[in-house]
Amino acid sequence: MATRQSVGERIQRCEEAISYAKEQFIEGSRQEHYYDNEYQYAMQQLEGSYNELAQLANSANSQQREQLHRMRLQIQQLQNQMTLLNHDRPQ
Repeated sequence: MATRQSVGERIQRCEEAISYAKEQFIEGSRQEHYYDNEYQYAMQQLEGSYNELAQLANSANSQQREQLHRMRLQIQQLQNQMTLLNHDRPQ
C-alpha cells in the first residue's frame, strides 16, 4: 500500500513538472522555436510524472487512486495542449 507521504511527494513532483511545463508552453507560444530543448524536456518531465503516478496507483487505496487520477488528467491535458501548439520547426 502506498503511504500518504509517498503519494504527497509524488504529487508535489508532478505539480513542479506541471508548473515548469506551463512556463515552457507560454514561452513556446511567444518565442516559437527558440527553446526547443527546454520544451522537449518539459514534455519528457510530464510523461515521466504521468508514468510514475500510474505505477503508484497500483499500490494506492481508493482515495489515493482518485487523487492520482485527477493529477494524471491534469498532466494529460497539458501534454495535449503542448502537442497541439505545433512547436515543431516549420518545413
